[in-house]
Amino acid sequence: MSGTYLGMPSFPKAAHEAVGNTTLRANLRHATHTIRDKRAKAVAELDDWALLREAGKQIKDHTLRHLDTYLVQLEEAVTAAGGVVHWAADADEANRIVTRLVKETGESEVVKVKSMATQEIGLNEALEEAGIAAYETDLAELIVQLGHDRPSHILVPAIHRNRGEIRDIFAKEMGEWGRPAPEGLTDTPAELAEAARLHLREKFLRAKVGISGANFMVAETGTLVVVESEGNGRMCLTLPETLISVVGIEKIVPTWRDLEVFLQTLPRSSTAERMNPYTSMWTGTGDTETADGPRVFHLVLIDNGRTDTLADEVGRQALRCIRCSACLNVCPVYERSGGHAYGSVYPGPIGAILSPQLRGTASEIDASLPYASSLCGACYEVCPVAIDIPEVLVHLREKVADQGGKGHRLEKAAIKAAGWVLDHPGALAAGERVAAKTRNLHPKKLPGPGAGQWTNSRDLPEMPAEPFRDWWKKNRT
Repeated sequence: MSGTYLGMPSFPKAAHEAVGNTTLRANLRHATHTIRDKRAKAVAELDDWALLREAGKQIKDHTLRHLDTYLVQLEEAVTAAGGVVHWAADADEANRIVTRLVKETGESEVVKVKSMATQEIGLNEALEEAGIAAYETDLAELIVQLGHDRPSHILVPAIHRNRGEIRDIFAKEMGEWGRPAPEGLTDTPAELAEAARLHLREKFLRAKVGISGANFMVAETGTLVVVESEGNGRMCLTLPETLISVVGIEKIVPTWRDLEVFLQTLPRSSTAERMNPYTSMWTGTGDTETADGPRVFHLVLIDNGRTDTLADEVGRQALRCIRCSACLNVCPVYERSGGHAYGSVYPGPIGAILSPQLRGTASEIDASLPYASSLCGACYEVCPVAIDIPEVLVHLREKVADQGGKGHRLEKAAIKAAGWVLDHPGALAAGERVAAKTRNLHPKKLPGPGAGQWTNSRDLPEMPAEPFRDWWKKNRT
């Protein structure tokens, strides 16, 4: 990946600050509880949900095992349909390719469909450095962009904002980016949506270049699929003359029939809908001047750490992810800390296992992400492709611990000392008696940055007056 957000501390430090923001916590609590309650009802409508979940898992696992074969098949199909395929090993190469393709059109602005992949590689910033303006057209992404903010949720990037904050952002910033917000704009949803529609309509009708991601790519036909709820994606995919799609190599499925599974599970898991209002599919380029779709189509396939992730037999589960965000909406840690604390465009439980694999665990923030979980397992229960996130978290914690570091060295020393004591019953019994006799001198909290954090919110249990083994000898022999 292109790196963490500038200046991001480790997750515990960032989360500590976030939990003190009462407005943020209220916004998150309301939004996540609303979405997950609706999702539960939508899922309950399907008697075969468990079978669909297992089918999605098996399709993804099969595809990942044969990824090289299906990527070649995809390239051949896209090329045969009139598209051009580009391969990018990392974020920098992907940004160079897209920047060059936009410059070759002679245009200085592009409209964008919501895309996690372009956020991952920092495409907007790369285009801006090249003098190209990239306009986000998804409502939530527009709010984030106008607010000079960062996304905090996979599905609802502006989930941390309430309606009053959005109204203020529109009123202050829209005029700097294009058509200004109407006078007297209120915070009613209808007025906010209308202000965004009027602002974006100018850009849709003027833009000659569109940039998208894709939810799925079908290897057998070279078809790309975008599912969305607002219609902005359809506008970006059909109106511009040139379309550039930037997609991670793991987003591929073998056949058209495989879409049947995911077009049932994705909308129910993400927006709690039976189907998406807009499901756009395109294959190559339009063959006539009057056909819908672009005259020129480029597909940029990015690796950016995915091949390294694929090599990990446990961690590769993360590549099954279809970006539904269901795991975020049930996670007690995400609900209280928000998405920004994760220092990545992928927040929540899936971000805690995906970002450290794509970026490595050398940085402070990435080394801390596998610990950003209570391991309650709620994320695994709702995942529509059965990613065992707790299993991967524990696996990554082991890797981080093996790297060493002050905290882990102390932990290893403590475990070694405990092992010696437990191997010597006499030493253990003597230690218990000393602890019991000095119990009135024991502190309520532990010192130090490690154990001390655990007792910041809880007291140590009181030591009994005598060890259990001594009590047993007196009362049970």
